[in-house]
Amino acid sequence: MDDDLDTLSREELIALARRMRAAIRDHRDASGHDLCWHHPKLWALLPEPADPEIAVPPWPRFLRGCVRYRESLDRQKPDAQVLEEEFDG
Repeated sequence: MDDDLDTLSREELIALARRMRAAIRDHRDASGHDLCWHHPKLWALLPEPADPEIAVPPWPRFLRGCVRYRESLDRQKPDAQVLEEEFDG
């Protein structure tokens, strides 16, 4: 799957590592509503194309997943700053 790495020069590998690190940092440092979104820019760093046909669960199941994710943040980061901003599109 990662055979393409064998053909890259040292400089190309370093540039790729830097792009990947930047994308991972952007994702890691997301906050507020940005934590919830689809991340095609991150996936685009992989050599294989991402399938644009994503599958999403029905609303009730999706919202239960969002609630569980938010509850996990309460457990893992109970001292996180609370953002009062509403998402407005």
